[in-house]
Amino acid sequence: MRLYLVRHGESTYNRDGLGLGREDPPLTDLGLRQTAAAVERLAGERVDRILTSPLERAAAIARGLAERTGAPLETRGDLIEMDVGETEGLPFREMRERFPGFIEAWRAPDPTDVVMPGGESLAQVAERLEPLAAELHALPDEETVVAVSHNFVVRLLICRLLGLEVPAFRAFSLDLASVSTLSLRAGRASLRTLNNRCHLPPDPDTRA
Repeated sequence: MRLYLVRHGESTYNRDGLGLGREDPPLTDLGLRQTAAAVERLAGERVDRILTSPLERAAAIARGLAERTGAPLETRGDLIEMDVGETEGLPFREMRERFPGFIEAWRAPDPTDVVMPGGESLAQVAERLEPLAAELHALPDEETVVAVSHNFVVRLLICRLLGLEVPAFRAFSLDLASVSTLSLRAGRASLRTLNNRCHLPPDPDTRA
């Protein structure tokens, strides 16, 4: 089967460099354009199922794609972003001042079991994604699924599907509204594209 993994568009917290987990700040104007571009990128593909995080910044892409393709839309709690606890809405400088021990542990080579202050660990997120990974591996070869989610969740789901350990999530990054593609067959997964953003409008801050 073919799996498209999509990260949501830019929210005000992303724009302002604030910690973002379960809160659901609105999309920026750029985020709205990114959302429309991601929908347009996938609207011409065969889509059998659409899975989405319950948070609106992700659901906006999923809902738009469902309207364009007619594919059934399913809201999945397991696709919600990592609970970042007390770091929600904080700039990094303030995180470093308030939680120096956490920041030091998070920067260690293996942060798998490091718990966000008042939130989740990467290990806990990976564990809640295991049933979804098994479900995706069990789908028919001809099926195509789009899943719209968040930074940590998409990176960890890629790791689980590829059989990589949790620390491997640091080996790659995912831009906002990017699309990554995997093929799943016979219990194995192969990565076809990673962090594809060719469909996105130019970021005003990076124009020449």
